Amino acid sequence: MEKLRVLIVDDEPLAREGVRVLLAADPTIVIIAECASGLEAVAAIQQHAPDLVFLDVQMPEPDGFGVVAAIGAERMPAVIFVTAYDQYALRAFAVSALDYLVKPFDEERFNAALQRAKAQLEQRRAADLSAQLQCLLATLQPQPSYLQRLVVKENGRIFFLNVDDITWIEAADNYVRVCTARGDHLIRDTLSHLEEHLNPQHFLRVRHSAIVNVRCIRELHPQGNSEYVLVLQDGTQLPSSRSYRKNLAALLSE
Repeated sequence: MEKLRVLIVDDEPLAREGVRVLLAADPTIVIIAECASGLEAVAAIQQHAPDLVFLDVQMPEPDGFGVVAAIGAERMPAVIFVTAYDQYALRAFAVSALDYLVKPFDEERFNAALQRAKAQLEQRRAADLSAQLQCLLATLQPQPSYLQRLVVKENGRIFFLNVDDITWIEAADNYVRVCTARGDHLIRDTLSHLEEHLNPQHFLRVRHSAIVNVRCIRELHPQGNSEYVLVLQDGTQLPSSRSYRKNLAALLSE
């Protein structure tokens, strides 16, 4: 286990010394600071961000619970409350303390609290590491890159056509006919190659010779045998093929 960075907070010097002596026996502990008041504790937590705080309840304002309130429960390090009065126990656990030590406590009770804190912090670190690794893997995971536009060579000129402007695409021998609201264009390509590079959320192959922009579909007319006639926004009617019924079934299930 990596070093555990600990802050000791108690307004009584002898109490701080007692915790310090007990922690000194553990080589995995690093005491980063000691504080004699709630104000010092708040400043030390903000400055040093300890892993674990031994926090006295009764102190000059703010008291131990006031320290938690000042830092914020969601930003507060792990806490073991220390006090001479056990009536604070329920309130201590209400603010998610790892444990609660009542003075005077012996070495066995202290070590039990410390080991419990270590175990929970180790679980928390493992969970944080797992979340960080998942985030890293998601970042490194190659994202599919789909075509954003096509190069059209036509009548001695070359221009770009945004794929969002395409209504449907039809196979035409060694070419594909790309249809848009402003006209059709012949591109030397294959339908299968285009299908691989178009976003499948937006473009569906509905028969062997046709791909449709799903956002341009206005109506579907069932024809039986899992076949449909697709009516596009411009009135174009395209019959689908039973062989590609799974694609349309996915669309209809949305």
